[in-house]
Amino acid sequence: MDTIKILYADDEARMRKLVKDFLGKQGMIVIEACDGEEALEKFFSDKDIKLVILDIMMPRVDGWEVCRTIRRESKVPIIMLTAKSDERDELLGFELGVDEYITKPFSPKILVARVDAILRRSSATGNELIEAGGIVLDNSAHEVRVDNEPIELSVKEYELLSYFIVNKGVALSREKILNNVWNYDYYGDARTIDTHVKKLRSKLGTKGDYIKTIWGFGYKFEV
Repeated sequence: MDTIKILYADDEARMRKLVKDFLGKQGMIVIEACDGEEALEKFFSDKDIKLVILDIMMPRVDGWEVCRTIRRESKVPIIMLTAKSDERDELLGFELGVDEYITKPFSPKILVARVDAILRRSSATGNELIEAGGIVLDNSAHEVRVDNEPIELSVKEYELLSYFIVNKGVALSREKILNNVWNYDYYGDARTIDTHVKKLRSKLGTKGDYIKTIWGFGYKFEV
């Protein structure tokens, strides 16, 4: 992998060292921040940061506020790495545009695998256009247009929409969606998918109706 800059904000020095060591072994550069205010300063001063890892409970500015601020300006992938395991926190994270949510304690190898998967998917270089019912995905630019109007999607929302369109007309179980879109063994609640689908439908406007719910099973994309 080419040298990639990652911003990691956590007030625990031990955690920062652990993450930096493991990601550094993969050839990545980890920029450390000990609180949310420093994280924002470093993010907006370095345009080459490709991914952000945030702890929630930080002094001065917490992880939620850092996420909100970054999302107002950037679609950079964001991973929340936190000791808070409450379902409401996880759902809030996805509502704010978080791409992954990892609960402490965690396996460093799993973190590296998820970081690598997000970076590979977010930097896809395919030049094909995918179109269905007035929705156009441009994989070369990683952009989405609905009736020729651009819409902003997170990395995970983009991948979910792409998976739906490629599998147009096919009934997709939640398990199959997790295995293909999240691209790792996911042990969390399948309602993670429902949260993403709800937000994706909202962003697609009337075309969100293309995503049909199959009760007790999953979803189907139909134009």
